[in-house]
Amino acid sequence: MVLLLMLSGLSGFGQRNFDQFFMEAMVQRQKGNNDAAFDLLRHCVEINPEASEAYYFLAQYYNVLKQNDQSVACIKKAAMLDPDNVTYMETLAQIYIRQQDFQSAIPVVEKIYERDKERLDLLEMLFQLYQQIDDFDSAVKVLEKLEAIDGKNERLSLAKSEMFTRQGNKKAAIAEMKALAEKFPNDLNYLAMYGETLMMNGQTKKALKVYNQILAQEPDNNRVLMSLRTYHLALGNQAEADSLSERVLLNKNATSEEKLHLLRQEISASEQAGGDSTRVLGLFSKMLSQPQSNADMAIMCASYMNAKHMPKDSIGKVLTQALSIAPDNSIARLQLVGFAWEADDMDRVVQLCQDARQYNPDEMAFYYYQGVAYYKKDSLDAALSTFQNGIGVIKDDSDPNIVSDFYAVMGDILHQQGRANEAFAAYDSCLVWKGDNMGCLNNYAYYLSERGEQLSKAEEMSYKTIKAEPKNSTYLDTYAWILFMEERYAEAKIYIEQALQNKDDSVDNSVIIEHAGDIYAQSQEIDKAIEYWQQALLQKPDNDLLNRKIKQKKYIKE
Repeated sequence: MVLLLMLSGLSGFGQRNFDQFFMEAMVQRQKGNNDAAFDLLRHCVEINPEASEAYYFLAQYYNVLKQNDQSVACIKKAAMLDPDNVTYMETLAQIYIRQQDFQSAIPVVEKIYERDKERLDLLEMLFQLYQQIDDFDSAVKVLEKLEAIDGKNERLSLAKSEMFTRQGNKKAAIAEMKALAEKFPNDLNYLAMYGETLMMNGQTKKALKVYNQILAQEPDNNRVLMSLRTYHLALGNQAEADSLSERVLLNKNATSEEKLHLLRQEISASEQAGGDSTRVLGLFSKMLSQPQSNADMAIMCASYMNAKHMPKDSIGKVLTQALSIAPDNSIARLQLVGFAWEADDMDRVVQLCQDARQYNPDEMAFYYYQGVAYYKKDSLDAALSTFQNGIGVIKDDSDPNIVSDFYAVMGDILHQQGRANEAFAAYDSCLVWKGDNMGCLNNYAYYLSERGEQLSKAEEMSYKTIKAEPKNSTYLDTYAWILFMEERYAEAKIYIEQALQNKDDSVDNSVIIEHAGDIYAQSQEIDKAIEYWQQALLQKPDNDLLNRKIKQKKYIKE
């Protein structure tokens, strides 16, 4: 017994010693003590250099340590010692494939397949590997094995035909597709594939004969129409190709995807030829006059019209058609909302968004646009209600710009309704989502200053706005006014003058001008203050407070 063990390369004691260390390595591995497991496995291969299992697990640790050469060497050793172990062999094959050593991978995969011929995935792998090394003969033999198992089918025949073509064996490539067509004589698509193979391999007359045979039985065979279109385009027969394009686009048998693909080709060709949109728009018009299964065609048409800077009312009609087909299409509706917004048609915005909320209740943008539209219409209660409903659909990954504006406008509305504390809470929420929302920072700061509250906070917020937009008269005015409220009149004069220099004379600037008067009055420059108050009074002649300031020649707090 002892002699036999020694001949196998390991004594009985040595085997027990190895088993003990190996089991302990597995225990440490299971516990996650990888350093200990690694050391134990290395000791295992010292005890028994023929232990394939130890090399296999060592390879994994070397891989983690980024010692790739060592890892590969261990896997090779394990596979050499135990070539019947499928796990070792598959791991080795994958390593060769990752290294793009396809020549070495092939015999490994072949050996695995010889042991388990029910594994079709190995044949598929071999087919890919033989292609990588341009061994098309072997690739064809693999396909023939698959065909013997699965029977002749489209996928395998196409693959075989392609292999023959890549070999330069046109005759075999054609014969393969002919055999498929003959096996399934009632399927005209296979006959069409045969025609395409003939065409691809230069047998044009035979290909056209096959195509005519198909069209005689099925005039709307989309595959043949597309092949003929490609043929006529190659010959420069533009009129014939255009006619075939139209037949495909109006073909009830063509799928939506096929039609969209062809339209993209037509658009590309049109752009390369100079960009005349007449033909493309004509095709869209004919297409959209037919019943549509989805809104994709209308959306593509609208996108093309946008790219061609077509009138918005024309684009709007197409988008409206898209909504009639798919009322839940948020892309089309958002574009229509955008057009109505640009036209300042707030009633239309409100209606579009209200309808959208039935079909896209979780689309936050519709609540936003509807709320702002109500706000612009001075329907404050409706606006606030819309925003409050919209808050319910805000998620962690919502667009922070929109969410921020949600709360900012809510804050403005609440302030106008005299609900200052709620307004300030809304502004705080706005700034959590977007700390540099300048409109919110400005309004929040100004309203705090009006109340004489938290002026340091107000100044800090307002300063951010003038740093970001140093020529914004509104922001400059707010900052000047906060300094005024802090009784820092000299600094306030500097910023109110900048506000006056940058004001837009096409809008009402009475507040900025009145503030200038107030600041100069408190700076003991009453003549200049009166001059500014009088300018403000021209824009607001019924302002009683301004009249009293001028009459009494002093600043009067509201």
